[in-house]
Amino acid sequence: MADVFQALSDPTRRTILDELLARDEQTLFELCTRLTMTHGLSSSRQAVSQHLDILETAGLIRTERRGRYKLHTIDTRPLAQIDERWPQKEPA
Repeated sequence: MADVFQALSDPTRRTILDELLARDEQTLFELCTRLTMTHGLSSSRQAVSQHLDILETAGLIRTERRGRYKLHTIDTRPLAQIDERWPQKEPA
């Protein structure tokens, strides 16, 4: 679970997850373009690729090769585990 918290600690990685939630199965090129056009982030392809590696290690995204394309998909199961560990408490 420490990997999940480390991955979520970076605002760029959270933005990448937001983008994948809005539109799943994106390539590195598509993500870089959307980060620049939608959020004004000017990260290099290499930097975004490193962020994706961290998110994948934490289990927050999955990748799949289709021909020459590598598609990235969000996986919210680790977030559900956090919710299960600390469920919302009813106000007193």
